[in-house]
Amino acid sequence: MPVDIYWRIHMEGDQPSLRRRVRSRGGFTPGGTAPGSRDGRDDGYTHADYMAEVARAAEESGFVGGLLPNFPHTDDPWAAAATLARETTSYRFMVAFQPGFLHPVQAARMTATLQRATGGRIVYNVISGGGGPAQLWWGDKVDHDDRYARTSEFLDVLKGVWEGGHTHHGRFYQVEDAGLPEELAGQPFPEIFFSGSSPAAIDAAGRHADYYLSWLEPFDALAEKFDAVRAHSATPPRFAVRVDVLARENEEEAWEEIRQGWAARPRGDGSGGGDSVGVRRSRSFLAEAGDDPRGLEVAPNVWGGFSQLRDGPAFGLVGDYHQVAERLDQLLDLGVDAFILAGIPHLEEARRVGLHVLPLLKGRTS
Repeated sequence: MPVDIYWRIHMEGDQPSLRRRVRSRGGFTPGGTAPGSRDGRDDGYTHADYMAEVARAAEESGFVGGLLPNFPHTDDPWAAAATLARETTSYRFMVAFQPGFLHPVQAARMTATLQRATGGRIVYNVISGGGGPAQLWWGDKVDHDDRYARTSEFLDVLKGVWEGGHTHHGRFYQVEDAGLPEELAGQPFPEIFFSGSSPAAIDAAGRHADYYLSWLEPFDALAEKFDAVRAHSATPPRFAVRVDVLARENEEEAWEEIRQGWAARPRGDGSGGGDSVGVRRSRSFLAEAGDDPRGLEVAPNVWGGFSQLRDGPAFGLVGDYHQVAERLDQLLDLGVDAFILAGIPHLEEARRVGLHVLPLLKGRTS
């Protein structure tokens, strides 16, 4: 079966490198490259233009689509997908969203509209929230396990509305004879990438996910997590892993980039104070590295310090092109069916990984 490989589209502004943790490309950072200044005036190059440049580069480099993440400090991924679809031809847009902030009937109509406009290029990344201040920013006080119960009910209703004539009286949602208008009916239902590491999340994923999506972790821990998902599903989903990649022509060059970023990093654990089990799992695998970033290399080329150099998950791959491809192949052997790769900066790294790493994957059949 072909391996679908996505490339993350930055939504929060892009760093110029892992050595400088500032968002100077796009986003909302004053003085960044978008909008730029020419002859003392705005040059008209917007954040959306930069995102479009990344999407085009990723499509040209062999990626099937891109993840559009969703945080309080980002653009809205639904609107961004509509904006970027015209900039690409076959590129899929994986829209990340929390069901708690969108009614399933409206979600069905929005999705069907985008499917018709893009020729079926919308994919879901369903997330239920990490709790803490970020969750309260959305006005959401629902407890951790109840958020996953709400997500599961949301997807039941959304799928029912998609089929038409759906009535539902549940804990979170009430609908009567709901369905799509005739002009929107019959569009392909998006594939569902489902995230979460807690037992409640794994149970919901077993019911709804086409792909169970995990951050990268030590490989044996990933295998255990996949087994837990399989045990909770009569029809197990496929598996996907979100992986940061720092690949260079030789291994020393890659680690030198890490060393420079480590020396310049701001201090702090970046936990955000939420109740995310995935974040706690990532921190539990790591010991204090001190001044030596190689202390966070938990297995060959598997490094756990990325969250100190940019926002996001801790683990990623560091090495030369062949080493990184070999680790991705090992993940394929572990049962992974899709990847969401990422690199800083998103534009240049999409081209680098597409040119030098993707062609080396032995487990890739397309």
